[in-house]
Amino acid sequence: MSDSKFLLKDETHQIIGSAMEVLNEIGHGFYEKIYENALVVEFGLRSIQVVQQPDYPIIFKSVNVGSYIPDLICFGSVVVDTKTIEEITHHEIGKMLNYLKVTKLNVGLLINFKHAKLEFKRVVRSVIN
Repeated sequence: MSDSKFLLKDETHQIIGSAMEVLNEIGHGFYEKIYENALVVEFGLRSIQVVQQPDYPIIFKSVNVGSYIPDLICFGSVVVDTKTIEEITHHEIGKMLNYLKVTKLNVGLLINFKHAKLEFKRVVRSVIN
């Protein structure tokens, strides 16, 4: 079993616990932005370091061609992407791997608030030197 699977385990557990609290309190079925904002509030109550909507440039052949703006970066090390979709698929996981590459971070959490039961997927980028 790879150690990378448990990279930032405590931090991701705190984030998931916060998301469960948000879902229990607000309920399911709202827009993603409501859950993103509620998570920021909950993280503040739990003293979890968070940056909302930071801007990362996308560079192609030395030219800035746009930017990626993640929902949240927690603990300076975990990309958090809030969703309200039917289910998390390989498509979202692939996008998160790109987000991790752009941010130069190694752990991401996809958190889906669509249903009464919280769905989440932890994504870890393996870096080979």
